[in-house]
Amino acid sequence: MRGARLALVAIGLLIAGASAHAQTYDPSYPVCMQIYGQVGYFDCRYASLEQCRFLAVGRSAACVVNPYFTRKPSPRRSRRVD
Repeated sequence: MRGARLALVAIGLLIAGASAHAQTYDPSYPVCMQIYGQVGYFDCRYASLEQCRFLAVGRSAACVVNPYFTRKPSPRRSRRVD
């Protein structure tokens, strides 16, 4: 019985220690290039789809809209009434 408990604890530690996947999208830019190959990855540093498509010509890649892009709020000007 003690061996079974030890085995369960060991299995639990192995599962808990498994590598976690990092976020693949950079939330700073609105467009990402998805590069295909043996090691596929996302390159999120494009300001527009046109810019991304221009740089993707001749590559095994596709441009996608970044679902995690967070637009920074623009500073609001308050109207002053005198």
